[in-house]
Amino acid sequence: MTEAAPPSLLRNAVLCRCPRCGEGRLFRGFLTPVPCCEACDLDTRFVDSGDGPAVFVMLAVGFVVVAAALVTEVKYSPPYWVHAVLWLPTILVLSLGLLRPLKALAIGLQYRHRAREARSPDREKRP
Repeated sequence: MTEAAPPSLLRNAVLCRCPRCGEGRLFRGFLTPVPCCEACDLDTRFVDSGDGPAVFVMLAVGFVVVAAALVTEVKYSPPYWVHAVLWLPTILVLSLGLLRPLKALAIGLQYRHRAREARSPDREKRP
């Protein structure tokens, strides 16, 4: 009897699903992870994505928006208010649209690679 393949990391990240079963919701609110999966009871207390997803979102969105704004400025030379109307909503939509899936991807990678908080051997020996 063969085991079923683990669910796709990218699929789970885009849909914000549990990294183990791919069925249960991963977030309770916009970015708050659920305490455990409603489908497979995976305890998600191990989750600590930190600022990693936010950093990648800032870098990616910043690169795209700055490049697009530079091309727009060089090619059309619009007034500053046009830049504000174009790029401020673009930054908001891209940032909020990418943050949740990237956080889900970071959580999925933590689960897949069994990442835990680092502990010093000296720290564990202390009373």
